[in-house]
Amino acid sequence: QMQLVESGGGLVQAGDSLRLSCVTSGRTFSSYNMGWFRQAPGKERDFVAAITWKGNSTYYQNSVKGRFTISRDNAKNTVYLQMGSLKPEDTAVYYCVADLWYSGDSAGSYDYWGQGTQVTVSS
Repeated sequence: QMQLVESGGGLVQAGDSLRLSCVTSGRTFSSYNMGWFRQAPGKERDFVAAITWKGNSTYYQNSVKGRFTISRDNAKNTVYLQMGSLKPEDTAVYYCVADLWYSGDSAGSYDYWGQGTQVTVSS
């Protein structure tokens, strides 16, 4: 089993920046593709971003391209989501995910999930 613990969420104003972190344990982090999903109240979980195990490829939902950046530090077993120019529609619980083989936008294809961290963007 892999454990994933997110942190860094909070209440910010529109236009602000925030960095989420996800620390993992229990498995060899450097072997796993990592990603972020989010879920707003009353909506399904949506893909936000993903990064391959090597860190050489990243993928983003169109609505966050140019504003969010996913990165990883294999020495710290940590994946980050740097969020900029935040909008009220970015308000959601953000989840960190991991999978050995998959790095796409399908929530059901990721084996491991964190508990989530709340991000609230006020207008």
